[in-house]
Amino acid sequence: METMNSLADSPYKLLLTALSLIPITHYVIIIVFVLFVKLYNFLEFHIIQDLLSGFRGQQVELTFNSCSHLYSEVVSKCKLLHGRFMSTPWLSSPHLQTTFLRFFGRPPFFNYRREIFSTGDGGIVALDWLAQHDVMENEYPGNNEVHQDAGTPVVIVIPGLTSDSDSVYIKHLTFYMAKRGWNVVVSNHRGLGGVQLTSDFFYNGGWTEDLRKVVKHIRSQSPDVPLFVVGTSLGANMMVKYLGEDGDDILIDGAAAVCCPWDLLLCDRFIGRNAVQRFYDKALGAGLKRYAKKHQDFFTRLSDWDGIEKARRVREFDTSGTCKIGKFDTADIYYRASSCASYVRRIKIPLLCISALDDPVCTKDALIWDECRANENVILATTQHGGHLGYFDGMDAKGVWWVRAVDEFLTILGSSKLTKRQNKMPDSLLLRPQKSLTDKDPNVGFAKKTDNQIHVDNLPKVTKIFETHTAFDSITFFLKRFMDQF
Repeated sequence: METMNSLADSPYKLLLTALSLIPITHYVIIIVFVLFVKLYNFLEFHIIQDLLSGFRGQQVELTFNSCSHLYSEVVSKCKLLHGRFMSTPWLSSPHLQTTFLRFFGRPPFFNYRREIFSTGDGGIVALDWLAQHDVMENEYPGNNEVHQDAGTPVVIVIPGLTSDSDSVYIKHLTFYMAKRGWNVVVSNHRGLGGVQLTSDFFYNGGWTEDLRKVVKHIRSQSPDVPLFVVGTSLGANMMVKYLGEDGDDILIDGAAAVCCPWDLLLCDRFIGRNAVQRFYDKALGAGLKRYAKKHQDFFTRLSDWDGIEKARRVREFDTSGTCKIGKFDTADIYYRASSCASYVRRIKIPLLCISALDDPVCTKDALIWDECRANENVILATTQHGGHLGYFDGMDAKGVWWVRAVDEFLTILGSSKLTKRQNKMPDSLLLRPQKSLTDKDPNVGFAKKTDNQIHVDNLPKVTKIFETHTAFDSITFFLKRFMDQF
């Protein structure tokens, strides 16, 4: 009898009875809440933190040498670098910032003017130019010639991995700076920008010779104007390495590195860390495979084509393609030899580095904190949020913060005594406010690609080409971008 009573009073039975009395809606609420917390942490959302801070954003952190003249003469006057960065509330995740840039980045609509430049070893690169009159309504020259002000400073843009002048973030940068009065030229990597590979070599993360020759070419055409370089992502790694290699012999006056990987080996380890990072790894690897298929005859002849076709990660592509063509024994050797972090101490010109601590592609563990404190020519600006090259701010997500920050830095640098050619900076660059130019500009389309009708008539040793792409509507654009990931 006592045994039966003990079973009737079993704590487990009592617990089940109590749980059965809880309404099913409460269970649904609990499950939804748990899923929300997991998704919130998985995608690294920070909307709650933003709400608690009153949507004021976080202060931009600056790391530099205490004796830096670059800081006292230039960066101390940069309002954006001494302010706060607040990402668009509905993009309060580094992954949303990064993917929004690729899928819905709303690139401006304009036409480049193309110069085909020979690298001297049989290779060619496409230089896509954009000046102020190219982005001003009704100001296109009727004879399709390049009419560049001889005194206007020039900015060379180095895109990232598999990116070119048609990439969304590159369009945002070139449009903004051209609208502000700069002469901007995008130096597309070999085999990108619609040109073919014409030599037995293609670019890699540590290849600086093409950039060196492009800079020398542009400097020879414009010897007396300020010349700057902006590198993005892997292009920033190439640019920083170039700055360190040339040291005192550099031909440019200043530079900016945005979302630089710094240490390719650390980034390779980081990008395979979890499911979200592996998505980026897969997407970047797919981009490299598309690049290889565009130049299949080249890669079939010089690399392990079977390995490239089987590659799923960037590392696998580099093992079968980059290392074979670049004469590296292993991927680790290639990453160590090509990383730019060890070259930072040799840089002799002003350099601004911008990175987000939540960058899902380039790990914060590779950031050059100590190198910046040791070299008075380098300043590192870090933000808590921003993703990889995203940095969308404002409720409408039309502005890209790092674009405005780079423009402000280069403008003030160009007018400072740290730049020998500061007297050539036009007044229009010094007086205009630092704000997004896309809000009111009639040339901005939601998801239309640039027509890229390219023509140059008056530059020496130039091949004139015409390249036209069909403009897609927003749905087609999104589907294409989505399918490109696989």
